[in-house]
Amino acid sequence: MSVLLRECTLADVGALQQISRETFTDTFGDANQQADLDRYLTKAYNTDQLTKELSDPESAFFFIYMDDQLAGYLKVNFGNNQTEQYGTDKLEVQRIYIRPSFKHLGLGTHLMNKAFEIARRVSKHRIWLGVWEHNESAKKFYQKLGFVQVGEHVFTLGSSRQRDLIMAKDI
Repeated sequence: MSVLLRECTLADVGALQQISRETFTDTFGDANQQADLDRYLTKAYNTDQLTKELSDPESAFFFIYMDDQLAGYLKVNFGNNQTEQYGTDKLEVQRIYIRPSFKHLGLGTHLMNKAFEIARRVSKHRIWLGVWEHNESAKKFYQKLGFVQVGEHVFTLGSSRQRDLIMAKDI
């Protein structure tokens, strides 16, 4: 089994859009109304929005491949680009998704290790993320890596207001 991480470029916008919609739907589709899900996918993962995010110098996307197949991705934000303003000495993991057929193979750990590496390289002292309160497998994964809950915020999906737990880890 070979694993490769690669930073995304503007040329990857189509693949990023496809995997973003697929993995978000896999993770949250069953727990949300289809109209809310469709509205969110259209807003968050349209070509213009993803192009803007890929072009932002305070964000970075990484694809992870297993045996040459695109298996998941990571998005990190730093500086003033974080979705919550917890300070510029922190790094946010905004998105980390793995395609269903690649889950439970250690790829999430590879992506989180990449986030830790980036944080250290840009002199950040804490990594934080938001995780949906009902995503038990993700919460367990982050806890296993040493993340603890430090707060919460509202995540709006269409017309649905949902509670995300803010989890953080000092590095």
